[in-house]
Amino acid sequence: MKVLVTGAAGYVGRAVVGALRAGGHEPIALVRPGGASGRRIEGAGAVRVADIGDVVGLRAAVAGVEVVCHLAGLGRARESVGDPVPFFRVNVGGTVAVLEAMAAEGVSRIVLASTGAIYGSPARQPMDEGTPDAPPHPYASSKLAAEFVVDAQARAGVAGAVAVRLMNVAGGADPEPSRLIPRVLAAAMGESVLRINGDGSAVRDYVHVRDAAAAFAACVEQCPEPGASARYVIGSGCGTSILDVVAAVERVTGRPVRRVHGAAAAEPARLIGDPGRALSELGWAPKHSDIDVIVEDTWRAIAEG
Repeated sequence: MKVLVTGAAGYVGRAVVGALRAGGHEPIALVRPGGASGRRIEGAGAVRVADIGDVVGLRAAVAGVEVVCHLAGLGRARESVGDPVPFFRVNVGGTVAVLEAMAAEGVSRIVLASTGAIYGSPARQPMDEGTPDAPPHPYASSKLAAEFVVDAQARAGVAGAVAVRLMNVAGGADPEPSRLIPRVLAAAMGESVLRINGDGSAVRDYVHVRDAAAAFAACVEQCPEPGASARYVIGSGCGTSILDVVAAVERVTGRPVRRVHGAAAAEPARLIGDPGRALSELGWAPKHSDIDVIVEDTWRAIAEG
């Protein structure tokens, strides 16, 4: 199938392009004006340029494709707290614009990148598709609103839709040095001292970017017909604490991680996703999400520059 990937120049977007190409599809990369060139998006059959809020430009971008993988958006939760409006403008308004362009061009299937952060920090873990929504910040609220819009379009019979609620994507050339694994690796390399809030027991669910991309490819292949929608939690299903990450980095690099402990932060103690529905309905399973594999791939990417 021809699949338009919005946000194709991003961390997950590039991996999705590669996974679609490996699955025999023809991924078409959508980049914003002034963004990455086609030569920098390996595996893309073509590159189209449009702003995510420009319906006219998006109509030209979606013309002739069969499915849209919509990954473009803003994703920094902490920034959304201080400046929420751009997150709704891009994450919700951009999704509306994509759906309008799809409807105008007769494209009837969409796979939407969403987030497990929508669940907040429920007492019952792991979190699955039946866990109540409780978005804790504007970023999560904007992604939930985007899901509402996509689902409404599906209920109206205009599109078939899948929302992919991702847990903590990691591995490979992670572009965000502020994320935990790059920070721990920086400490192992002697570039900094790792500051840990509290005792390091906070647990998260890390899923390798290649596994996340494979889930998108599976959703493309099994996207419902217009009138129906689905939602999947995509994670490893395993909990990894901060200290577990530190230990993995020390195993992989053979170097000690210099660290200091500060006051505990007001953050959830445990966030783990349950990917059981994806395993049973999509035939997808995380193959690269062992924490040592994630750390090793990130370490290799840093070494390769």
